[in-house]
Amino acid sequence: MDKTMNPEDGLRVGLVGLGSLGIRLGREFHSHPDVELVAIADVNDESLAAAGRELGIPNASRYTSYRTMLDETALDAVGIATPNGLHYDQATTALESDLHVLCEKPLATTVEDAHDLVNRAEKSDRVTMLGYQRHLNPAFVAARERWALGDLEPTFITGEITHDWRHYYEEMTDWRMDPELSGGGHLLNVGTHIIDAILWTTGLTPTHVTATVEFHDDDQLFDKQSSIIVEFDGGAVANIADTGIVPRTREHIHIWDDDGAVYFEGREWDERTSYTIDADGIEHDPYPSEGESKAGAFVESIFEGTKPPSTARDAFWATVVTMAAYESGRRNERVELIDLYPSLAEVPR
Repeated sequence: MDKTMNPEDGLRVGLVGLGSLGIRLGREFHSHPDVELVAIADVNDESLAAAGRELGIPNASRYTSYRTMLDETALDAVGIATPNGLHYDQATTALESDLHVLCEKPLATTVEDAHDLVNRAEKSDRVTMLGYQRHLNPAFVAARERWALGDLEPTFITGEITHDWRHYYEEMTDWRMDPELSGGGHLLNVGTHIIDAILWTTGLTPTHVTATVEFHDDDQLFDKQSSIIVEFDGGAVANIADTGIVPRTREHIHIWDDDGAVYFEGREWDERTSYTIDADGIEHDPYPSEGESKAGAFVESIFEGTKPPSTARDAFWATVVTMAAYESGRRNERVELIDLYPSLAEVPR
């Protein structure tokens, strides 16, 4: 199969992981005119049956084993929406099977695995896309054109995300509280969206991280909330805060430069909205917020042979800053990224 495919041939997709994210992704694939969702996989029989009924997948194409699905089904691509700790093995297995990959974030739960997956993805002629949906939002795309792809330099950056994970910490029964499946707490699972969005829109190279992290467990794996300072090459600084112990989901990212600012705001998990502030302090109308679906962007990259909106390299750097924040919190000190992860020199921004 050539890297560039003909939409008339259709794209045969298999999907693994049928929780809330997986079902949403499955619906996107199922409704796409150029996609045939041919197989699904999940270890939970009830989830598998319910998804199969909704998505029109026959019993023979429902699998409790991801590897069996890959072995027995003719596929062009896979969608991965499983717990974090499974992403690395499942994505590398798919690439080894010569398949295109759409994987939910994070890329991996260690910097070493994320680095290996970047190498595999970039050596392959398959498309590897990560599920950071802000890369599809027109406001974030415009912000990237302003900074990462433009001439302006950010001077002051703040980001915050809140979310209610209190029941997870109280009960400790969800997969997010399983160290093998989760790999971290609220920051890795939710706060990573803020880190990624700041890195992607600005194009800045992070150099140092200083974090105060409140952990829930004695092993200091499951964070509940954190306050992070990220220093960048060139002198810009970002202040990032996230918490999983408040009752509502709210989000903001504010980025200033010499010409003004872009403010991104979010409530619950609705599309993020934004507006600009000019050099005179005057606010201007919001950007449009509704963008392409993850499945749509993934399919477009495959058919057109183009780089996807969210790459493995993008996700790698979000993983680096996230894991450095954990390490800084455990050490209670400012950390230099290149000292923690010497392999960063091999994966430039």
